[in-house]
Amino acid sequence: MNMTELKAKAAQIRMDLLNMIHTAKTGHTGGSLSNTDILTALYYRVMKLDPANPKWEERDRFIASKGHSVESLWSILADLGFFPKEELLTYSQFGTRLIGHPNNKVPGIEMNTGALGHGLPIAVGMALAAKRDQKSYRVFCLMGDGEQAEGSNWEAAMAGAHYKLDNLVGIIDRNRLQISGTTEEVMGLEPLEDKWAAFGWNVVSIDGNDMEALVEALEAVPSVPGKPTLLMANTVKGKGVSFAENVPHWHHHVPNEAELELALSELAATLEGLKQEGQVR
Repeated sequence: MNMTELKAKAAQIRMDLLNMIHTAKTGHTGGSLSNTDILTALYYRVMKLDPANPKWEERDRFIASKGHSVESLWSILADLGFFPKEELLTYSQFGTRLIGHPNNKVPGIEMNTGALGHGLPIAVGMALAAKRDQKSYRVFCLMGDGEQAEGSNWEAAMAGAHYKLDNLVGIIDRNRLQISGTTEEVMGLEPLEDKWAAFGWNVVSIDGNDMEALVEALEAVPSVPGKPTLLMANTVKGKGVSFAENVPHWHHHVPNEAELELALSELAATLEGLKQEGQVR
């Protein structure tokens, strides 16, 4: 996909996840909207994947450590054909596979996540296995910024640098909000980039809602031989829906009928503008 197509796809994924959350009457709206651009760049441009063969040995691995923001991931996996798109209507319903966190009963999901701080340690193990087995696949792990208060992340950071895992990419969805307020009020993180650099990682800071910047940074991996990369993706919580952006209440707010209609109209306008550029298939 070219850049215009990626931006259009991100707008469509945002519409899909909002419909899914509204139908289910539950979900983590703000974080799913903020990470949509990251996941779109990964799944439609950067990662080696085969939806027809989800266990392909050479596939790149993705771990959603911030598992609660799963709605964007479910929408993308369905759109790519890992499972039927109609199944999105069952999200969080009784008996569904599509629960409120990644579930490895679903094709395309490497591991169950949800307990914050667990994703990066597993990603380190996967990347180390690739090195020892002389495999070329890369491992991408998306973390929340509130999740950086978990000590297990820092143990994993030490291990990733110690084993020189340049096939490992940690991505922090740095939207600066968590369920109970701003990250700096709840548990101060700054200087976060300096901390990761001190742990031996190559740190790249970008606008995490800028598709060009995301693709450039992600396609450069491994950018420093012998070092894992930490992508500090500075995002806006609730991105794409004007009245949800940077509003803590939208962490897990379910849009009502009027809010859904307004949000979808904003995203439809974004999508139409991109289509008028003439490069969207």
